[in-house]
Amino acid sequence: MSVFDHDESRRAFLRRSAQLGLAGVATPFVTSLGAIGEAAAATAGDYKALVCIFLYGGNDYANTLPPYDAESYALYQAQRSNIAHARDALAATALSPTNSLGGRQYAMAPTMASLLPVFNAGKMAVALNVGTLVQPTTKAQYSAASVRLPPKLFSHNDQQSYFQASSPEGATSGWGGRMGDLFESGNGTATLTCINASGNAVYLAGKQAIQYAIGTGGPTALINNATSLYGSPTAASTLRTLMTASSGNILANEHGKVSARALNLYSQVSSALASAPAANFPLFPTTNSLALQLRIVAQMISVSQTLSAKRQVFFVSLGGFDMHQNLATAHPTQIGLVADAMRAFYDTTVALGVSNQVTAFTASDFGRTLVSNTSGADHGWGSMHFVMGGAVNGRKIYGTPPAIGNGTADDVGQGRLLPTISVDQYAATLASWFGVSAGAMPTVLPNIGNYNPSSWNLGFV
Repeated sequence: MSVFDHDESRRAFLRRSAQLGLAGVATPFVTSLGAIGEAAAATAGDYKALVCIFLYGGNDYANTLPPYDAESYALYQAQRSNIAHARDALAATALSPTNSLGGRQYAMAPTMASLLPVFNAGKMAVALNVGTLVQPTTKAQYSAASVRLPPKLFSHNDQQSYFQASSPEGATSGWGGRMGDLFESGNGTATLTCINASGNAVYLAGKQAIQYAIGTGGPTALINNATSLYGSPTAASTLRTLMTASSGNILANEHGKVSARALNLYSQVSSALASAPAANFPLFPTTNSLALQLRIVAQMISVSQTLSAKRQVFFVSLGGFDMHQNLATAHPTQIGLVADAMRAFYDTTVALGVSNQVTAFTASDFGRTLVSNTSGADHGWGSMHFVMGGAVNGRKIYGTPPAIGNGTADDVGQGRLLPTISVDQYAATLASWFGVSAGAMPTVLPNIGNYNPSSWNLGFV
C-alpha cells in the first residue's frame, strides 16, 4: 500500500486503530493547539500545526546530505576521507529535485532511505546552509568583524538558544512560544497552544504562552489523579484544596495556580483522548525515542477538534549529535532514527487526513566542520535542514549550494559554513504558513527587520 494513497492508507489506519483499541492499550496523552484570531470552534480545514524536530549536539551536514555529483563528491571525500560515505553507497538515496542546482547533486545519508519516497512525492524539501545570524553577513564582513554576529558562536548552549530564541543562553522566550502568544486566544484552552514532548525548551516559551510538557506515554497526573488518600476521599479532596489554594505569598499563589492548571488539564486532555481514533498508533518504531515523541504529537493532533484547537506548536528532540569521534559509525544510526521517526509521523498524518495541515522541520545547534578531526568533526555553523508535510513545496532544494572545501568563499575555516539562509528567514517562512502576518513577524523574530522583506518567505511551504 502506498502511503501517498490517502483513502486506502486512511482505511488501513482505522482498521489498525480499532484492533489496538480492542487490545486495551493504555490511553496516551492528548493534543493542544494554538489558534489564530478569536474563532470559537475548530474545523478540520482551519487547523495547522508546526513541529520542530531539534537535533541536539550539532548535526553533521556533510554526511546528512553528502554531495553526489562526481566533482563535488571528490572535493567532499578529500576533506574527510576517513569519515565520508562511499559514493556507491549513495546511489540508492541520490536526490532528483525538480529545480536545477547548476550541475550540483546531493544524496541523503543511506540510512535515511525511508524518507526518499516522501521527498520524491513532493512532500519534503531541503534548505541548504541554514544557520544563526543577526543580519546578512559576507565572509569579508565576518573576517573584518564589521557586522553583528550571534554571541558565542560554536558554543552548544548558546547556539541552541539562539536558534530557538534569537538570543543566547538565558533567553526567556523563543520564536515558537512567541507565535503561541499571537494565537493562544483563539484556542479552546490557551495553555494547550505550545506542547513539548521532550521536556523543556526555550523555543516554546512565550511572553505569555506557557509550554505544556507531556510524556511519551501520556499526561502526568498530580498525586496520581487519586480520588482517595490513605483510603479517605476527604483527605484527597483536602489535599487538592491545599495544593490549589490562593495565597498572599506570591510564590505560594503561583504554585496554587500551576497545580490547579495541571489538575484541570489532566482531566480535559484525558477526556479528549478517549475520543481519539486509536489508543496507540502502530506505525512508530517502539525503540526509537524520537518516534515515540512524534507518536504523542500525532495522537494529540488526532483530537484537536475535541479540544477546539486551531493552531499548535510542538517540540520534539533527539540528542547524541556532538560527534567529535566515531562519526562514521555513530551518525548513520542517529540520522536513521530521525528518518524513520519522520516517515512514521508523515504516514500517520496522511492516515489521519491532516498531512496538509501539519508541517515538521528539523533544527540543530549548528552544522559541523567539513574537515574531519581523527574520526569525527568539530563544531561548525551552517547546516542542511529538512521540511516535511503535505503543504510543503517539495522535491526541491532551496538555497545556494555552498562551495566544498577548506578556505572557500563559503566557509570561515575547516569547511565551517557561513550561513546563507538565516534562521530568521527559515523561521519566517514557516511562521508565514502558520498564519503570522508580515506586520507581526518582528514580534516573533526580532532580527527579521535586518533582511529585505522579499527574502522573508523562501517559498518551501
